Amino acid sequence: MSELRSVLDALAGDDLHGLADGQVLERVALLVAVGNRVAAELTRTVRHAETTQAAEHDGLKSMRSWLIGHVRLAPAEASQVVRSGRALEHFPALAAGFAEGVVTAEQVDVVARTVGPGEVARAEEQGIDLAPFDQAWTAVAEGAPHAMLVTAVQAFDAALDPDGPEPDPTEGRRLSIARHADGSVTGRFDLDAVGGEKVQAAIESIVQASRPKSDDRTRGQQNADALVQLCDNQLAAGSLPTLRTVKPHVVVTIDADDLADTSTTGPGAAATGFGARISAARARWLACDGTVSRIVMGPDGLPLDVGRTHRVVPAHIRRAVEQRDGHCVFTGCSAPTHWCDVHHLAHWLHGGDTSLHNSALLCERHHGKVHHGFRVERDPGGRWRTWRPDGTEILLGTPLISAPLRV
Repeated sequence: MSELRSVLDALAGDDLHGLADGQVLERVALLVAVGNRVAAELTRTVRHAETTQAAEHDGLKSMRSWLIGHVRLAPAEASQVVRSGRALEHFPALAAGFAEGVVTAEQVDVVARTVGPGEVARAEEQGIDLAPFDQAWTAVAEGAPHAMLVTAVQAFDAALDPDGPEPDPTEGRRLSIARHADGSVTGRFDLDAVGGEKVQAAIESIVQASRPKSDDRTRGQQNADALVQLCDNQLAAGSLPTLRTVKPHVVVTIDADDLADTSTTGPGAAATGFGARISAARARWLACDGTVSRIVMGPDGLPLDVGRTHRVVPAHIRRAVEQRDGHCVFTGCSAPTHWCDVHHLAHWLHGGDTSLHNSALLCERHHGKVHHGFRVERDPGGRWRTWRPDGTEILLGTPLISAPLRV
């Protein structure tokens, strides 16, 4: 062990700046292999400690609890090490590849998560030889992408019950959404293969359909925007189930003075239907193309008068704007009309009329940009132009070929 520490100390002292690119990559590959071998030895040692109940030496009943308490592994990581040690006893080829450094701890865990003690017992009852699976999985782990090993291991379930009924895919589906104090939400979902394929297909269609120039969003941001757009499309279509005589919609409550005062952002001035607090500026953005209801409140907080609900942009104006603009007018964007809001160039709160002349079609992302410093205008020739908050115009790049090719 002291020699191992000495080697690691020597590696840590190397000057990486003195290595060529090829040498750096060779070093990375070597370190991955060494890390795999160390992980394999850890797994083997933990399994031995488990079978000999070594954790009792420190007053603990399991190696999982010892790994968490004494060497501060995360619970999931400790479970993985213990689980892998148990599984490798049944797969000697995979264990050998792990010990040689050509199989990773994550690859071993792919097998360990699927083939537990129950599955091993069922295989023995049915006379299924694990050796061919062991050899095949090891070959895939050593020479193929990680995802291919996942697919190969899934075949084991089919071998155990080839004629069994198809499981109900909905039983394993889960979706949880948590709202935080600032109104933002985080979520997690678990889907079966078919359900996941549907979600990915829907999100990918929106991601690929709207890729404006100079889009610097990460893939995660693009996926999140696509999910919001899917919900926006469904809400706007009006085809979702009615809730107590009312179609589902986004509700925002704000004081009239805060809504009209564009000189301030007004943080926390508005409340959404699910209880989040948003700024007055964000509420004004939503009100640009929404439905507005006036409610007069008395000093005791009870409503005194409820005025008629008015659609800010009536249907005939929207149809005209869609016909004229065809897509989002923000420079470089081509988001289709059904993704877009009708933006008031001069806000209706300040006397701007709801007319074709005073309207522009903007997708959700660029509608937000325009309410935060960007500006769109239609020149006398009918061409839409976009300016940044600093006053510079966004211009599309000059084509590399300015004249038609002749052959």
